[in-house]
Amino acid sequence: MTTLENGPKRAVGGKVVKVLVHRRDDRGMSLEPFASRCVRRGEVHELVTTDHAVGDASIDRVGFLGFVEIGNAGVIDRGDEVWVDGRLVGTVLGFDACHFPNHYNILISSPVPRTGPEVGMGPERSVVFHPPTPAHSG
Repeated sequence: MTTLENGPKRAVGGKVVKVLVHRRDDRGMSLEPFASRCVRRGEVHELVTTDHAVGDASIDRVGFLGFVEIGNAGVIDRGDEVWVDGRLVGTVLGFDACHFPNHYNILISSPVPRTGPEVGMGPERSVVFHPPTPAHSG
């Protein structure tokens, strides 16, 4: 018998509050064991791209995108698509909690770690975490 755990959900949206422009090859982040995190309206979280995969012991190669203020409460799941101003940036890989409760690092899977300017981020640009669309899901 197959157990389905995920039902339909709404997208989580927000706005960029700060753009980050740097990358690192020695960051040492680690993925939380949880595949989802609840977020509240008004919270600020950091977006980070990486080419690492689930199961990697350490997330070292990263590009920092910036910080986003959550506009509506919801659930962000591993595998959600991340859109910035209508452009797909990648999918949620997971969460690093080294700065929690101040903020989560939301790790985004990308073929190459990219920075905020490289994906067109700017203050007040929209960010949306959306369940995978059939055209983009594997």
